[in-house]
Amino acid sequence: MSKILFMVLITVLCLRLFIPFSFASEADTQTQGTENKMLHAIHVFDANVTIGGLLDFGKSKYGERRIIPITGGTFKGPGIEGEVLPGGADWQLTRPDGDVELYARYTLKTKDGALIQVQNRVLMHMSKDGTPPYTRSVIDFEAPSESPHAWLNNAIFLGTLSMPREMPRDKPYVIIGVYKVQ
Repeated sequence: MSKILFMVLITVLCLRLFIPFSFASEADTQTQGTENKMLHAIHVFDANVTIGGLLDFGKSKYGERRIIPITGGTFKGPGIEGEVLPGGADWQLTRPDGDVELYARYTLKTKDGALIQVQNRVLMHMSKDGTPPYTRSVIDFEAPSESPHAWLNNAIFLGTLSMPREMPRDKPYVIIGVYKVQ
């Protein structure tokens, strides 16, 4: 199975729940006689990503389209840290059902100088009862094959996205939590 097809499958599965999640429902388990397979994830890093002003394209045939420039930031976790380079962007689509799809593409530069491409696909489900939105993502990394970070090329990563309350001197930013599925 190709990595892209596998990522699509994981995305569909993850849209219902986050970590841990199951490949089989209880009904499937009872009728098939198999036990639930729980996947676990470990924290890889958190990224504070600064963002620029919103570019609003307005309504399109798919919904409301916006682009938010990625202007920089930092990331840090056990065994990996560095900066988020300016120049990426977050393409957003507010669908007719009110949910928001995000497709972000940007570059990380590690402390040892490696450049890592990031593609992050996010779903934000806006609740109607006032609870915080459900926000989860599937993240794909492209790291140099001959680097200490090549392990990023060979795993599935899930993510969280939060938007902290800004302090007066802060540039606008989001926090992305990255987790490797075990």
